[in-house]
Formats: sequence, structure tokens, C-alpha cells
Amino acid sequence: MALMKNFLDRIDDGKNGSLKKKILGLCITDGDFSIADLSKELNTSIPTITKLLSELIEDGFIEDLGKQGTSGGRKPNIYGLCSSAGYLVGADIGSHHISVAVTDFKGNLIDYQEDMPFVLESTEESFREMCGMLLSHIESLGIDKDRILAYGINLTGRVNCETGFSFSYFLGEERPLSDTLEDMLGNAVFIDNDSRAMAYGEYICGVGNGEKNMLFINLSWGLGMGMILDGKLSYGKSGFSGEIGHFPFKDNDIMCRCGKIGCLETVASGSAVHRFFTDRLKEGRASVLRPKFEKGEDISLDEIIDALEDEDVLAIEAMEVTGRELGRAIAGLINIFNPELVVIGGKLTVAKDYLMLPIMGAINKYSLIIVSKDTTVKFSKLGSKGGALGACMLSRSKLLGLV
Repeated sequence: MALMKNFLDRIDDGKNGSLKKKILGLCITDGDFSIADLSKELNTSIPTITKLLSELIEDGFIEDLGKQGTSGGRKPNIYGLCSSAGYLVGADIGSHHISVAVTDFKGNLIDYQEDMPFVLESTEESFREMCGMLLSHIESLGIDKDRILAYGINLTGRVNCETGFSFSYFLGEERPLSDTLEDMLGNAVFIDNDSRAMAYGEYICGVGNGEKNMLFINLSWGLGMGMILDGKLSYGKSGFSGEIGHFPFKDNDIMCRCGKIGCLETVASGSAVHRFFTDRLKEGRASVLRPKFEKGEDISLDEIIDALEDEDVLAIEAMEVTGRELGRAIAGLINIFNPELVVIGGKLTVAKDYLMLPIMGAINKYSLIIVSKDTTVKFSKLGSKGGALGACMLSRSKLLGLV
């Protein structure tokens, strides 16, 4: 962890260290700045900002991007993050795969590998194998592992990133999972909930566009949520905020995977789409997938999604039902949080209008118009890259102590 320690030592020098981190933080969230703009944002004198920028440039964190501005008047020098300061690696762990992103310090995507086959289990051997995959991949890119500043690892379920424990992948009470992973990877590791990392990625380099109050809905096999409130990622007391999928939403006697009855996830998720679709096949409904069903073969969620392209009526109906239920829940969230933006991401967003139209219909029906009129609902810009790229962005901010 020599590079990471040296990285932090060069920044963290008392009061000036705090100001340097604030400069880096502004460059992360708001882009490039002139000295005058930074002076105004931080309420700090121009000589002090100039001195700090000079030190950050010397240490390789900031670079002078040259003179930019309008055609009239004197053009100021603009400063931004230096891409060559180091690399960040983000890994998004799915049920049967890992997606990996590598970015430079500025956030430029260097490499992205989607759905690398792997099933993670709650054993040290399984995590060691996963870390071996990451190290091998970095080596294949020709990147020296000592140039990695930090790893971000997304896990499903409840993750306490303060203590470093995951309650979905639990290796014991003695030692945090993040510490074990740091030993295996030889560098700083930050674990977090997948939906929260996706929300942060969308906020920093997706459709967030500077909105300070944003809700991100992760609509995949399950249902999760990440929240940006007043420009900050929300964690709650124990790091477990955003468990929207387990809101007691329906009196339907359907057992959720959390062990409780009637959770929102039982009617608004990929698993809900799959159950609705297969239950209707059992009732004799028509579908392009009926021949496969009648052969006794399993039908996957991917196949149901693919059936939308054939305008399969049952697949469309399954998606519309989920959209209506999710839209009703989002209406409640809008009434509570009054966000500027709601972003919907995850596997099911490939359904596009089959999903968005019923969502918006329910929002218009159930939300308070005076509240919802200032809320925009969009699909994710980052798409399938959101989880791994968000893990990179989140690990960078955690390394700097910004979240």
C-alpha cells in the first residue's frame, strides 16, 4: 500500500491538507476551475489558493489545463485533476459474474469488462480467487499494481462501509472483510452496497448533472436504492439506508428473500417479473416462450426481457405490472424527499418505454403534483457500466475522505 500511503501523506498536512482535499473534491464534483473561482468557492485568498495549487501540481494531483474562457477579456488558467496520479479499480459483484472498470485519477475509463463469469461465496478461498482475477486483469492491461490507488468492491445487501463488514458475505466477526481484501490485493479497499455505488457513479459522471438531491433506483433481480441528499451520499446511522426493496408495500402473502412478507421487491423487481411471467404460463397464457416452458425447461429473466423485442404480450404485461408498482412507490419517495431527479438503472431498464410509461403513469396518479412537478425521472446514462464505474468514483472520494 506504499503508493496509497504516499498519496495521502502528500495531501494530509494539517489545515492545508484539508483545503487541498476540498480543492480536489470540487474538481471531482464540479469539474475544472480557475484560481478566482476556487478562491470564491472556498472563501480563501487568491495567494493561498495559488500556493496550494502549485503544491498539488508538484505532487501530481492537479494539472494546469491552460488558458480557457470566452473570446473577450483576459483568459484565466484552468486547473483540473491530473489523470496520471494513479489508477482506480471498481468491481461490481453479481450473482454469477463480476464486472470490472479501471479508471485514471481524473475518472477517464481505461478499461471495462462486463460479466466475467464467477460465483462469489462467503469463504476466504472464494474471495482470494476473486482478488486473483482482479490482479490478473490489471496485469493483462500492462498496469503496475503499485500504480493502483484503491479498489472499490460492490456487494449486494447490507454493507457497513464504516466498519468494513458485509452481512451478505460474512467471513466472521473477528476481522472486517475490507481488511482481509486489503491483504489479498495489497492496497486500499473500500466495500459498499452496489445500489449506493451506482447512485454515486451516476451523480459524478452520469445524468446527475450537478443535481444535489437525487434518488437512484436499482431495478435488477432485486430492488435497491442509493440517495444523494444535499449533495452528499446518504448512508444512515449504520450504513444500511436505501433498502427500498424491503419496504412493507403489499398485503400479498409473498415471501421475500429477506424472510418477510409483502416487501416492495416482491412486486417490483426482476424476480417479480419472472414470477409473474411463469405463473401466467402455468395458467395457460400464450407466449413465444411457451414451447420451452412446456418442455419443462427453465425460463430465465434474460429470455423474458428478450421476448419484449418480439412484442410478446405476456412479457410486456409482466413489465407493465412491475412498472406500475414501482411508479407508485416512487411517487411516495417523491412526496417524502422532493428530489430534483430520480434515476432508474439496473438490468430491467433495457425494457425502456414498456417500463417507463407505466412508471410515469403511476407517479402522475399517486404523487402530489405540487411536489412532483419539480422532479425529473430518467433512465441511467451509465447503464451496465454504472456499478463498476461507480465503485471507482466512490473509492476515489473515500480515499480523499470526501464521503
